[in-house]
Amino acid sequence: MKLSTKGQYATRAMLDLAHHFGEGPILVKDISRREEISERYLEQLLTPLKLAGLVRSIRGAHGGFTLAKPPSEISLIEIIHIMEGSTAPVECVDDAQVCSRSDFCVTRAVWAEMKKATDTVLESVTLQDLLQRQKETEQQ
Repeated sequence: MKLSTKGQYATRAMLDLAHHFGEGPILVKDISRREEISERYLEQLLTPLKLAGLVRSIRGAHGGFTLAKPPSEISLIEIIHIMEGSTAPVECVDDAQVCSRSDFCVTRAVWAEMKKATDTVLESVTLQDLLQRQKETEQQ
């Protein structure tokens, strides 16, 4: 599986919000500056995350975006599924109907294992874990 810039940048934006969790709403322009993502593209990324309930937007002079729940409760798989869809490397893993060979295809089982391994890793890593990794990296 190869992540698109949507998945990569959305993860970076969410990590930025996690870093500032509890500080109140964060302006898109501030995330944009820190993460080097255009404001326009960032707004496009934050919309599906908001619709999925991972971020909240606050309007007004002191508005911006915040995480809808603590960083320890948001796993990477949630972000990736919202931005990318399935982590399956091929379509037949999620829908056997798309291929007439799926019942006896030996490679399909490998692709399914690949998806499972990817999902296991993404499920096990939260934004809080990434904050901790970032902190450890900065201390080196």
